[in-house]
Amino acid sequence: MDSVKRSSVTPSKSRLARTFSKVLHIRVATGIAPNDEIKKPKPQKVVVKDSQLKGDPNSDSMFDDEEDEIQEREALEALLAKIFASISSVKAAYAQLQLAQSPYDAEGIQSADQMIVSELKNLSELKQCYVKRQFDISPETTMLLAEIQEQKSLLKTYEVMRKKMEFQQKVKDSEIASLKQKLESLNNQNRLTEKRLNQSGPLSVLDNLHLSGISPNHFVTVLRHTVKSIRSFVRLLIDEMKSADWDVDAAASAIEPGVVYWRPDHKCFAFESFVCREMFDGFQFPYFSLSNDSLPERRRWQQVFFERFVELKSSKAKDYLAQKPRSTFAKFCRVKYLRLIHPRMEMAFFGNTSHRNLMSAGEFPETTFFALFAEMAKRVWLLHCLAFSFQPEGTIFQVSEGSRFSEVYMETIAEEEAFNTTEYDPRVAFTVVPGFKIGKTVVQCQVYLLNSKSR
Repeated sequence: MDSVKRSSVTPSKSRLARTFSKVLHIRVATGIAPNDEIKKPKPQKVVVKDSQLKGDPNSDSMFDDEEDEIQEREALEALLAKIFASISSVKAAYAQLQLAQSPYDAEGIQSADQMIVSELKNLSELKQCYVKRQFDISPETTMLLAEIQEQKSLLKTYEVMRKKMEFQQKVKDSEIASLKQKLESLNNQNRLTEKRLNQSGPLSVLDNLHLSGISPNHFVTVLRHTVKSIRSFVRLLIDEMKSADWDVDAAASAIEPGVVYWRPDHKCFAFESFVCREMFDGFQFPYFSLSNDSLPERRRWQQVFFERFVELKSSKAKDYLAQKPRSTFAKFCRVKYLRLIHPRMEMAFFGNTSHRNLMSAGEFPETTFFALFAEMAKRVWLLHCLAFSFQPEGTIFQVSEGSRFSEVYMETIAEEEAFNTTEYDPRVAFTVVPGFKIGKTVVQCQVYLLNSKSR
């Protein structure tokens, strides 16, 4: 067996070692992992046969062919890297073009268009390089530069996306601001409308009413507007309690203890019941038994009370109180306010008791809170005067807790919740708005029905 010459084997092995070292160096330098977008084909293993180690004359040419193949593969990978980098640049330029179109930016559109054209030309040149087999002589540097270009394109794309999202956010913020303005405008219109409704406007249908022409329908009309005014004041009262950090739930429980409500927001009916109870207390007596003046003869009640109704109906409560601070209606406002608004409540709402101090001195506060109360008091007073304009005069009634529900005398506030149950014998929890009898006509009272859980 011939001896193996060291000189014939060493050069080929050295070139093979340098080749693998170069390939591994490229992978480490570029940071391209096997799972990256550009997946390099693994170089095939080179099997060195015994004949090559024994000095086969074709062994050197075989190693040269392997090295050339690896270099060609590296050159192709470098070309692919340049292609992908160029495509990323086109993507970034296209994103820039879309951003520049809305809002319109002529310079941005022109710049993005030029970049797209430039990168498309570059892709065309890369295609020609591949066809003509014209590869870079230093693929390692080319791949690094392509990686840098691709990362820059990605950053530019993300920057464009960020700007687009910021623009969309500004558009949404603008829409929100516009909707808020519309909402505020609608709320203002609603407040103005509600203010007009709380004044004498809605009762203008009774302007040409005469004593001989009054009917229970007229009474129902005034009652409907009275209830609206009461509910507006109740909403204001609850809002003031919330602003003063009062426990609204505890207050509702104190008014109507032990009641389990069908829905949490139904607790407002407890406050409505309280206001109605205080405001209508004494309704069955002429002038609520507040006037010390001698009453007219009973046969003249109709005429006197109807004249009081007509006098106050067309006036604003605030103006009437300013003109006649010692009238029976003014006394009615003082008494009802002092009974309805507790000193602790007034202190919590306003930080003082100036309202009750002014009224105790014969004056009236000029605040929105009192103005809304005065309009509510006016409606109750008008309803009282109209009730005593009938012959016989109208009477008031309410039902006690636990009474069996009767459709003749009652209507329920929360009918949908109360009658969508298996209850066949509904009972009354409390009266919210009292009922009235005008002659033979019954105006139903409004009640809140017991929840079965509260029994």
